[in-house]
Amino acid sequence: MMRVHVFASGSSGNCLLLENQETRILIDAGISKRRVDGTLAGLGLGMEQIGGVLITHEHSDHISGLESLVKRLDLPVFAPHTVAARLLGAKPWLQEKLRVIPVGEPFDLGSLRITAFHTSHDTDESVGYRIEGEGIYAHATDTGCVTEEMRTALLGADTVLLESNHDEDMLRWGPYPIYLKKRILSARGHLSNAACAAFARELAEGGTRRIILAHLSRENNRPEKAMEETGRALAGTAAELYCAPVLGCLTIDIRH
Repeated sequence: MMRVHVFASGSSGNCLLLENQETRILIDAGISKRRVDGTLAGLGLGMEQIGGVLITHEHSDHISGLESLVKRLDLPVFAPHTVAARLLGAKPWLQEKLRVIPVGEPFDLGSLRITAFHTSHDTDESVGYRIEGEGIYAHATDTGCVTEEMRTALLGADTVLLESNHDEDMLRWGPYPIYLKKRILSARGHLSNAACAAFARELAEGGTRRIILAHLSRENNRPEKAMEETGRALAGTAAELYCAPVLGCLTIDIRH
Protein backbone atom coordinates (compact mmCIF):
# COMPACT_ATOMS: atom_id res chain seq x y z
CA MET A 1 0.00 0.00 0.00
CA MET A 2 1.16 3.53 -0.73
CA ARG A 3 1.20 6.11 2.05
CA VAL A 4 1.95 9.81 2.20
CA HIS A 5 3.38 11.37 5.37
CA VAL A 6 3.27 15.18 5.31
CA PHE A 7 6.09 16.45 7.54
CA ALA A 8 5.56 20.19 6.98
CA SER A 9 3.65 22.47 4.63
CA GLY A 10 3.69 26.25 4.39
CA SER A 11 5.93 29.26 3.84
CA SER A 12 8.18 28.16 6.73
CA GLY A 13 9.01 24.85 5.06
CA ASN A 14 7.72 22.01 2.90
CA CYS A 15 8.61 18.33 2.99
CA LEU A 16 6.80 15.01 2.77
CA LEU A 17 7.52 11.30 2.45
CA LEU A 18 5.78 9.03 -0.05
CA GLU A 19 6.27 5.30 0.37
CA ASN A 20 5.19 1.83 -0.54
CA GLN A 21 6.74 -1.46 0.55
CA GLU A 22 9.68 -1.17 -1.86
CA THR A 23 10.37 2.55 -2.36
CA ARG A 24 10.47 5.71 -0.24
CA ILE A 25 10.98 9.22 -1.60
CA LEU A 26 10.87 12.74 -0.23
CA ILE A 27 9.19 15.61 -2.05
CA ASP A 28 11.01 18.87 -1.28
CA ALA A 29 13.43 19.52 1.56
CA GLY A 30 12.43 22.82 3.11
CA ILE A 31 12.94 21.79 6.73
CA SER A 32 16.02 20.85 8.73
CA LYS A 33 17.67 17.43 8.64
CA ARG A 34 17.07 17.23 12.37
CA ARG A 35 13.32 17.54 11.83
CA VAL A 36 13.36 15.06 8.96
CA ASP A 37 15.40 12.58 10.99
CA GLY A 38 13.10 12.96 13.99
CA THR A 39 9.93 12.48 11.96
CA LEU A 40 11.39 9.50 10.12
CA ALA A 41 12.42 7.96 13.46
CA GLY A 42 8.84 8.34 14.66
CA LEU A 43 7.80 6.25 11.66
CA GLY A 44 10.48 3.65 12.39
CA LEU A 45 12.60 4.76 9.42
CA GLY A 46 15.99 6.30 8.72
CA MET A 47 17.50 8.37 5.92
CA GLU A 48 19.32 5.31 4.59
CA GLN A 49 15.91 3.95 3.51
CA ILE A 50 15.10 6.98 1.32
CA GLY A 51 15.58 6.49 -2.43
CA GLY A 52 15.74 10.12 -3.48
CA VAL A 53 14.39 13.66 -3.18
CA LEU A 54 12.07 15.25 -5.75
CA ILE A 55 12.28 19.05 -5.89
CA THR A 56 9.35 21.19 -7.11
CA HIS A 57 11.28 24.48 -7.45
CA GLU A 58 14.17 26.39 -5.90
CA HIS A 59 12.41 28.75 -3.46
CA SER A 60 13.91 28.50 0.00
CA ASP A 61 10.85 27.03 1.72
CA HIS A 62 11.28 23.99 -0.53
CA ILE A 63 15.07 23.51 -0.45
CA SER A 64 16.47 25.16 2.70
CA GLY A 65 17.26 21.79 4.28
CA LEU A 66 18.56 20.12 1.14
CA GLU A 67 22.26 20.63 1.80
CA SER A 68 22.25 19.20 5.32
CA LEU A 69 19.94 16.42 4.20
CA VAL A 70 21.85 14.99 1.24
CA LYS A 71 25.38 16.45 1.12
CA ARG A 72 27.01 13.57 2.99
CA LEU A 73 24.58 10.88 1.85
CA ASP A 74 24.44 8.86 -1.36
CA LEU A 75 21.01 10.30 -2.06
CA PRO A 76 20.00 11.46 -5.57
CA VAL A 77 18.10 14.70 -6.09
CA PHE A 78 15.59 14.82 -8.96
CA ALA A 79 14.47 18.04 -10.67
CA PRO A 80 13.48 19.22 -14.16
CA HIS A 81 16.02 21.04 -16.32
CA THR A 82 15.59 24.68 -15.31
CA VAL A 83 15.03 23.89 -11.63
CA ALA A 84 18.15 21.72 -11.72
CA ALA A 85 20.14 24.56 -13.28
CA ARG A 86 19.04 26.97 -10.53
CA LEU A 87 19.92 24.44 -7.85
CA LEU A 88 23.32 23.79 -9.36
CA GLY A 89 24.07 27.50 -9.63
CA ALA A 90 23.40 27.96 -5.92
CA LYS A 91 24.79 24.62 -4.77
CA PRO A 92 27.65 23.42 -7.01
CA TRP A 93 28.26 20.42 -4.75
CA LEU A 94 25.00 18.93 -6.13
CA GLN A 95 26.74 18.11 -9.44
CA GLU A 96 27.22 14.43 -8.61
CA LYS A 97 23.83 13.97 -6.96
CA LEU A 98 21.53 15.85 -9.33
CA ARG A 99 19.41 13.89 -11.79
CA VAL A 100 17.64 15.94 -14.47
CA ILE A 101 14.17 14.59 -15.23
CA PRO A 102 11.79 15.25 -18.13
CA VAL A 103 8.50 17.10 -17.68
CA GLY A 104 5.46 15.30 -19.02
CA GLU A 105 7.26 11.99 -19.51
CA PRO A 106 7.11 9.30 -16.81
CA PHE A 107 10.23 7.81 -15.25
CA ASP A 108 10.64 5.04 -12.71
CA LEU A 109 12.15 5.45 -9.26
CA GLY A 110 12.17 2.05 -7.63
CA SER A 111 8.63 0.69 -7.84
CA LEU A 112 7.05 4.13 -8.33
CA ARG A 113 6.29 5.74 -11.69
CA ILE A 114 6.67 9.52 -11.55
CA THR A 115 5.54 12.22 -13.96
CA ALA A 116 6.40 15.89 -13.44
CA PHE A 117 4.03 18.59 -14.70
CA HIS A 118 4.38 22.36 -14.74
CA THR A 119 2.63 24.63 -12.27
CA SER A 120 2.18 28.41 -12.67
CA HIS A 121 4.47 30.19 -10.20
CA ASP A 122 6.78 33.22 -10.15
CA THR A 123 9.96 31.38 -10.94
CA ASP A 124 11.53 30.21 -14.19
CA GLU A 125 10.17 26.70 -13.67
CA SER A 126 8.08 24.97 -11.03
CA VAL A 127 6.48 21.55 -11.11
CA GLY A 128 4.15 19.20 -9.34
CA TYR A 129 4.28 15.41 -9.44
CA ARG A 130 1.90 12.57 -10.30
CA ILE A 131 3.13 9.35 -8.72
CA GLU A 132 1.72 5.91 -9.50
CA GLY A 133 2.13 2.70 -7.53
CA GLU A 134 -0.61 0.84 -5.68
CA GLY A 135 -2.72 3.93 -6.25
CA ILE A 136 -2.15 7.41 -7.65
CA TYR A 137 -0.91 10.39 -5.64
CA ALA A 138 -0.70 13.89 -7.13
CA HIS A 139 1.15 16.85 -5.60
CA ALA A 140 0.47 20.47 -6.59
CA THR A 141 1.56 23.48 -4.54
CA ASP A 142 2.85 26.94 -5.49
CA THR A 143 0.61 27.75 -8.41
CA GLY A 144 -1.42 30.88 -9.07
CA CYS A 145 -3.99 29.12 -11.22
CA VAL A 146 -5.10 25.68 -12.36
CA THR A 147 -3.54 25.21 -15.79
CA GLU A 148 -4.74 22.59 -18.27
CA GLU A 149 -1.45 20.73 -17.80
CA MET A 150 -2.04 20.62 -14.06
CA ARG A 151 -5.71 19.65 -14.49
CA THR A 152 -4.78 16.74 -16.76
CA ALA A 153 -2.14 15.52 -14.29
CA LEU A 154 -4.40 15.65 -11.23
CA LEU A 155 -7.70 14.35 -12.58
CA GLY A 156 -8.18 10.70 -11.73
CA ALA A 157 -5.64 10.64 -8.89
CA ASP A 158 -6.82 8.81 -5.77
CA THR A 159 -5.21 11.29 -3.37
CA VAL A 160 -4.30 14.89 -4.19
CA LEU A 161 -2.29 17.40 -2.17
CA LEU A 162 -3.50 20.80 -3.38
CA GLU A 163 -2.50 24.33 -2.45
CA SER A 164 -5.05 26.37 -0.49
CA ASN A 165 -2.76 29.28 0.30
CA HIS A 166 -4.88 32.26 1.26
CA ASP A 167 -8.26 33.70 2.04
CA GLU A 168 -8.63 36.57 -0.44
CA ASP A 169 -10.24 38.97 2.05
CA MET A 170 -7.58 38.29 4.69
CA LEU A 171 -4.88 38.93 2.08
CA ARG A 172 -6.44 42.10 0.65
CA TRP A 173 -7.04 43.68 4.07
CA GLY A 174 -3.93 42.27 5.72
CA PRO A 175 -0.52 43.84 6.43
CA TYR A 176 1.36 42.72 3.31
CA PRO A 177 2.65 45.50 0.99
CA ILE A 178 0.69 46.06 -2.22
CA TYR A 179 3.35 44.55 -4.49
CA LEU A 180 3.34 41.32 -2.49
CA LYS A 181 -0.46 41.12 -2.47
CA LYS A 182 -0.47 41.53 -6.25
CA ARG A 183 2.17 38.83 -6.61
CA ILE A 184 0.22 36.33 -4.50
CA LEU A 185 -3.09 37.08 -6.24
CA SER A 186 -1.60 36.82 -9.74
CA ALA A 187 -1.82 33.81 -12.06
CA ARG A 188 1.81 33.08 -11.09
CA GLY A 189 1.29 33.46 -7.36
CA HIS A 190 -0.59 31.12 -5.04
CA LEU A 191 -3.96 29.39 -5.18
CA SER A 192 -6.69 30.91 -2.99
CA ASN A 193 -9.14 28.99 -0.83
CA ALA A 194 -11.90 29.72 -3.34
CA ALA A 195 -9.89 28.52 -6.35
CA CYS A 196 -8.77 25.44 -4.45
CA ALA A 197 -12.35 24.64 -3.44
CA ALA A 198 -13.65 24.92 -7.00
CA PHE A 199 -10.96 22.61 -8.35
CA ALA A 200 -11.35 20.19 -5.43
CA ARG A 201 -14.99 19.74 -6.44
CA GLU A 202 -13.88 18.95 -9.99
CA LEU A 203 -11.36 16.44 -8.70
CA ALA A 204 -13.91 14.74 -6.46
CA GLU A 205 -16.36 14.45 -9.33
CA GLY A 206 -13.54 12.86 -11.34
CA GLY A 207 -12.98 10.15 -8.73
CA THR A 208 -10.46 11.61 -6.26
CA ARG A 209 -11.21 10.20 -2.80
CA ARG A 210 -8.83 12.16 -0.56
CA ILE A 211 -7.79 15.83 -0.80
CA ILE A 212 -5.10 17.37 1.39
CA LEU A 213 -5.10 21.16 1.67
CA ALA A 214 -1.53 22.45 1.72
CA HIS A 215 0.78 25.47 1.81
CA LEU A 216 -1.61 27.56 3.94
CA SER A 217 -0.35 31.08 4.64
CA ARG A 218 0.24 31.76 8.32
CA GLU A 219 -0.67 35.45 7.88
CA ASN A 220 -3.46 35.25 5.29
CA ASN A 221 -5.33 32.06 6.08
CA ARG A 222 -6.58 29.80 8.84
CA PRO A 223 -6.98 26.01 8.65
CA GLU A 224 -10.62 26.31 9.64
CA LYS A 225 -11.29 28.81 6.83
CA ALA A 226 -9.64 26.61 4.21
CA MET A 227 -11.39 23.47 5.47
CA GLU A 228 -14.78 25.21 5.61
CA GLU A 229 -14.60 26.56 2.06
CA THR A 230 -13.42 23.35 0.42
CA GLY A 231 -15.68 21.31 2.68
CA ARG A 232 -18.69 23.19 1.33
CA ALA A 233 -17.53 22.59 -2.22
CA LEU A 234 -17.18 18.86 -1.57
CA ALA A 235 -20.65 18.47 -0.03
CA GLY A 236 -22.44 15.49 -1.55
CA THR A 237 -19.24 13.86 -2.83
CA ALA A 238 -17.41 10.87 -1.38
CA ALA A 239 -14.12 12.76 -0.99
CA GLU A 240 -12.38 12.97 2.39
CA LEU A 241 -10.73 16.27 3.31
CA TYR A 242 -7.54 16.85 5.33
CA CYS A 243 -5.31 19.80 6.14
CA ALA A 244 -1.52 19.46 6.00
CA PRO A 245 0.31 20.46 9.20
CA VAL A 246 2.84 23.24 9.62
CA LEU A 247 4.43 21.00 12.26
CA GLY A 248 3.90 17.34 13.03
CA CYS A 249 3.09 14.50 10.67
CA LEU A 250 -0.12 13.73 8.78
CA THR A 251 -0.27 10.16 7.44
CA ILE A 252 -2.79 9.11 4.81
CA ASP A 253 -3.15 5.85 2.93
CA ILE A 254 -3.34 6.11 -0.86
CA ARG A 255 -5.57 3.53 -2.45
CA HIS A 256 -8.07 3.16 -5.25
